Amino acid sequence: MSDKQVRAQYTREFKQEAVRQVRSGQAIAVVAKVLGIPKASLGNWVRLSAKGELDGAGGGDKRIQVSPEQMEIARLRAENARLRMERDIAKSRGVLRAGHAARYAWIHQMRKLYPVNVSCGVLEVSASGYFNRLRRRDSGHGGPARRHSDEALLAYMRAIHAEVKGEYGWPRMHKELLARGIRVGKDRVRKLMQQHGIRAKTKRKFVVTTDSRHSLPVAPDLVQRRFNPEAPNQLCSGDITYIQTDEGWLYLAAVIDLFNRQVVGWSLQPHMQASLVKDALAMAWWRRRPPPGLIFHSDRGSQYCSHEFQDALKDWGMRSSMSRKGNCWDNAPTESFWGRLKTASVHGCKFATREQARQAVMDWMAFYNHRRLHSSLGYLSPMQYEQRWYEAQRKKAA
Repeated sequence: MSDKQVRAQYTREFKQEAVRQVRSGQAIAVVAKVLGIPKASLGNWVRLSAKGELDGAGGGDKRIQVSPEQMEIARLRAENARLRMERDIAKSRGVLRAGHAARYAWIHQMRKLYPVNVSCGVLEVSASGYFNRLRRRDSGHGGPARRHSDEALLAYMRAIHAEVKGEYGWPRMHKELLARGIRVGKDRVRKLMQQHGIRAKTKRKFVVTTDSRHSLPVAPDLVQRRFNPEAPNQLCSGDITYIQTDEGWLYLAAVIDLFNRQVVGWSLQPHMQASLVKDALAMAWWRRRPPPGLIFHSDRGSQYCSHEFQDALKDWGMRSSMSRKGNCWDNAPTESFWGRLKTASVHGCKFATREQARQAVMDWMAFYNHRRLHSSLGYLSPMQYEQRWYEAQRKKAA
């Protein structure tokens, strides 16, 4: 069957997660963009799910049932989002007393987290005033450039700090401010952050989940710590980590394209069977459709060495590569990704259910792919870096 005849077959878990994000209050267009799927397909999944008719790839009798309790949970999530917004605003009250300019700055920085009209209502400013100010700025009628006051800069930085879930230290904060058109020196950013206790969360060590005590065949290391491919879809890495909840462990398998450090596939399950890593690989393949020859690099865990997973690699024309036993540096980019994820969305959080943990992880991965600035990518997000690369290739071909 040719590539044009193949239709994407998303796993049941992938469809469930997409529908869940829509039910939690996010727009279909936004979720479709984050997950890299057609908007029409997602809309169809939502409709089928409401009827209890949403199946995974290959059919089957597993369906998503929408109960009144689930609908109530969705409503509570929306209410919880509003309460989080009010909490974030309360933390910034001292800065926001500086006047309408600081309030408008806060609203603008948080517009992707909270609806503008809701933020305006809570801060007691008019939405029309906010948009008028935005239009004046974009049209260049805002007057000559001027030095921002410390109070206004703090409003921007506190808003960004909340938006990026406390991940940025002063170098990334400075780059983020510049990217948003706020001209400020890096020393000033560093001093203001130090003076007002705005600091990045620190990473913690986490327990390795690899079980390499098995008799399954092990692939050679084709990467040799060369983690910088020249183009997308040439080299991917994968690994497994876990998250504790009151219901038990939730295991996460991820697939990362090392060209731009983008998470291209993932699976969240209450087990560590081979299907966990196979589902993550399936999502990556259906989303990216890489040409034959892609190298998939992992540790020597039994899941990756299993016949089920190795057969899937061969079916999709991928080559298996494995790090040396007990050497985390041979898969350093994925280890670094786990550290960022756990620092931002897991450490310090107590999850009553696996679904709560799932939502926290999914929200952060969407932020990571689209928004988080990487120093190794020239302070661009993974998606921005890849888009610029494709634009450069088109210009070369023109």
